[in-house]
Amino acid sequence: MTNRRTVFGLFGAAALAAIAASGALAQEFTLKLHQFLPAQSTVPAQILDVWADNVERDSAGRIKIERYPSMQLGGTPPELIDQVQDGVADIIWTVVGYTPGRFPSTEVFELPFMVSDAGAASYAYWKMFEEHMADTEFSGLHVLGTWVHGPGLFHTADPVQTPDDLVGMRIRGGSRLVNQLLEILGATPVGMPVPAVSESLSKGVIDGATVPWEVTTSLKVAELVGNHTEFEGPALYTLTFVLAMNEDVYNSLPADLQAVIDANSGLEFSVFAGNTQQAADGPARQVAVDLGNNIITISRAEAERWQALAAPIYDTWVAEMATKGIDGQALIDEARALMAEYSAAN
Repeated sequence: MTNRRTVFGLFGAAALAAIAASGALAQEFTLKLHQFLPAQSTVPAQILDVWADNVERDSAGRIKIERYPSMQLGGTPPELIDQVQDGVADIIWTVVGYTPGRFPSTEVFELPFMVSDAGAASYAYWKMFEEHMADTEFSGLHVLGTWVHGPGLFHTADPVQTPDDLVGMRIRGGSRLVNQLLEILGATPVGMPVPAVSESLSKGVIDGATVPWEVTTSLKVAELVGNHTEFEGPALYTLTFVLAMNEDVYNSLPADLQAVIDANSGLEFSVFAGNTQQAADGPARQVAVDLGNNIITISRAEAERWQALAAPIYDTWVAEMATKGIDGQALIDEARALMAEYSAAN
């Protein structure tokens, strides 16, 4: 945790020096950060708290970040984007796919078997956000970070070794593209925010769920199902996230405090966030191992059959993007090139 809290130390020190040079003001700014996960979950505990603590430190206490987990300010997860735009919250973290169709370009990272590494995808996502999305789909928001989680996989009551095993299963899908994939594979997709997964599994409302390993600990998934199906190579899917601030609130801050926010946000923070979520997969997976659960690993060769079944989703998505005036194939190509660029450098 110490390393995480100092990962932006050089930037923070520069911002702090700027504050000292200008003379710290006594005025205090309190910002409300709202999100849907319990406070002890990976994202709030290891990413959002790190970001907020660094901002408080680097502002010399002039900015205070109040943290509201588990939708404590009211509403539902799909309403978080509206909440930050309407000023109910000053900052929100959410799954972009909870508002399907609103930020279409981000879906390039949610296509099945598109992403192999969360850090690489988070790097590409931020680069493409700045190039294509900041002044279009995200206009009116001050975006602080964009990232994806580690590989998504199946967690099911009955084992899933082949696509045929999914036929007839009711599976929670994390996004509209995941739901399309489930339909192609013969499952019945059930849409719900991730906090609802535990109760739905325990009551038999669903037969399984698609979530990354790191989420399973807070949701007790390994205690609720006995089978997990993961893939070598590209992940079954990933979801996109955004940490966003009310634009008027950001603009109301003095320039030196805007500099503090900026120094702790952007490309480096986005990659840190993606890598942090992916790093949490290992300990969560070990919980399932310790419980004696059945972990099925689909080899790269076996995964080719799954990927072939998912291929029409790409064609459909590109056609959908065209109706919005977006070159979907160009986004796919750019995302792949940027992910390769990151991987080659790291």
